[in-house]
Amino acid sequence: MRLDDPEFIAHPYPTFATMRAQAPLQWDDDLQMFIALSHASAGAVLRHRSLGRIWEDFLPAAAYPALNLIHRHALLEMEPPEHTRLRRLVASAFARGHVERLRPRVVAFAAELANAVADAGSDGSPVDLLPIYAEPLPIAVIGSLLGVPVSDWHLLRPWSNAIVKMYEYGRSPATEQAAESAASEFAAYLRELATARRRNRGDDLISDLLRVQDEDGSKITDDELVATGILLLNAGHEATVNVTGNGLSALLQRPEQLAAVQNGISDPAVIALASEELVRFDGPLQLFERTATVDTTIHGVEIGAGQKVAALLGAANHDPDVFDKPEVMNVLRDPNPHLGFGVGIHFCLGAPLARVEIQTSLSTLIDRFPHIALVDVPQHNPEFVIRGLEQLPVTI
Repeated sequence: MRLDDPEFIAHPYPTFATMRAQAPLQWDDDLQMFIALSHASAGAVLRHRSLGRIWEDFLPAAAYPALNLIHRHALLEMEPPEHTRLRRLVASAFARGHVERLRPRVVAFAAELANAVADAGSDGSPVDLLPIYAEPLPIAVIGSLLGVPVSDWHLLRPWSNAIVKMYEYGRSPATEQAAESAASEFAAYLRELATARRRNRGDDLISDLLRVQDEDGSKITDDELVATGILLLNAGHEATVNVTGNGLSALLQRPEQLAAVQNGISDPAVIALASEELVRFDGPLQLFERTATVDTTIHGVEIGAGQKVAALLGAANHDPDVFDKPEVMNVLRDPNPHLGFGVGIHFCLGAPLARVEIQTSLSTLIDRFPHIALVDVPQHNPEFVIRGLEQLPVTI
C-alpha cells in the first residue's frame, strides 16, 4: 500500500483485493506492521487475547501531556483487567436509557437540519451536505449526550477534527501541535463541566458517570471520565459524519440503490439494512492496530511479542468469501456481518446510538428530498485511517 498515493486513497478496495488474494495476513513495508486483509484474519486479530491495545506515550512525552493523559485513560487503549472495570462502569452509565432518551432528539435534530438544507438549496444552487447536515447532527447528539450547552457545540467539531488526525501516519509537526492544543482545551472543558454537574446533576452521561463514581466501589477516576468524554466525541462524531458522507456519495451514484431506499423509506427494516450497507461499503475507519503481548501465531503467520498488527477493516468488509459481490453496493444485503463497529472486547460501546443516528440521517434526507442528486463525484480527504470526503455537493 502506498499511503501517499492519491489514487490509492481515492480507490483503496481494488488494491485490498489484490493483496488479499496473495495472503490474508501479510507484512506491509509502508506501515511497518502486519496487516489482516480477510474477514477471518481481521476478526481473529480483533478477538485474539494475545493481541492487545498496548498504549505507548507520544514522544517526547513533555510535548504531549494532554494527548498522553487522555489516551492513557481511554477505554479504547486499555486491556483487561482495567478495560473490564472501566467498560462495565461506562456501560452502566449508558444503560440508564441514554439511547432511548436521545432517539426523539435525533429525529428532531435531523428534521431541523433538513430545513436548513431546504433553505440553502431552495433556489436550485448546490448545497454541501457535510457542513450543513452531516457534521452538525452527531455534534448535536454527542453534545446532548454529554450535557454540553448548545452555545458551546461549535467548539466540539474543531477539537475532534484536530485530535483524530493523530491516528494518521506521516503526521506533520503542525498537525501534532494542533492535536495537543485541542486535547488540552477539551480536557479542561470537560473537567469544568464535570465540576458543574457535581453541583447540579442532569440527565446527561457526565452526570450518570458521576453517579456511577458515587455508587460503585471501583470508581471511575476524573481522568477516565475526561478520556471517556473525548473518546465518545472523537469516535461517535467522526465515524457518523463519514458514514453519512461516504454512504450518501456512493448511494447517489447508484440510482437503482437509491430507488430501493426510496421505495422502502417507510419500512424501518429497509432503512436498517441500508444503513449497515453504508457502514460496510465505504467505512469511516480503515484500520485498527493491535500489538502482540507474547509471541503469537495468527492464520499461520508468526507475530513476535511487541510487534504491531492491524485489522484492515476496509479490506475485511470487502471479502468475497463472506460478502456476495462485495464491490457492489446492495442496500438490502442480509446478512451483513461487517466489522465496521469492531468485534470482541473493543466492540463499539456507542454502536446502538450510532445506528440511530445513521438510520435517522439517511431516512430524513431521502424522504425529505426525493430529487436529491450529486453535483459532482466528491473527492476523499487525503488521510487513510479516518476515511471521509472533502465535500458533498448536491442539488435538491
